Amino acid sequence: MPAIPAEKMTPAQRAAAEEITAGRRGGVVGPFVAALRSPECMRRLQHLGAYLRYDSAIDPRLREIIILLTARRFRQDFEWVTHEPAARDAGVAPALIDAIRAGITPASLTADEATIVELCAVLFADGRVPDALYARARDVLGEAGLIDAVSAVGYYTTLALIMNVTRTALPDETVAPRWGSPESR
Repeated sequence: MPAIPAEKMTPAQRAAAEEITAGRRGGVVGPFVAALRSPECMRRLQHLGAYLRYDSAIDPRLREIIILLTARRFRQDFEWVTHEPAARDAGVAPALIDAIRAGITPASLTADEATIVELCAVLFADGRVPDALYARARDVLGEAGLIDAVSAVGYYTTLALIMNVTRTALPDETVAPRWGSPESR
């Protein structure tokens, strides 16, 4: 879905576009281009996303791992190219980023990274977290962080699905990631 020209926006779309443009995102980009078709949904979605991305109880390094794992799960190019640099800036090791892109788990993970990788795998599989993993995740993230992490998986899954369905274009000057396959290990 292409961007809606300003002159063709409904009043509700215009208000939602102005709101997101005034925030940290600075404009209607990525999944919000398509989501603007449902302006109230877009407004609420972007409020949740702003909290999860900028203000949540999750350490930025772990948050970016969650986002990259979600992007990889859905092979979502826009999400990946937007968050790979953020992951590097947050201190995610290049080897871990490369492994996530390839769909493999590296041999050397810190304890908190291993917990996040396992938590996301379980959430992507069936969402039923075993007691031992729940306890480890709570110890790593705290109770608020655990809720924020699960919410981040859901939120970035929603964005990935919106962008995959509507074939959201990559930002200018970026190249789609070369997704590895788990079978190529």
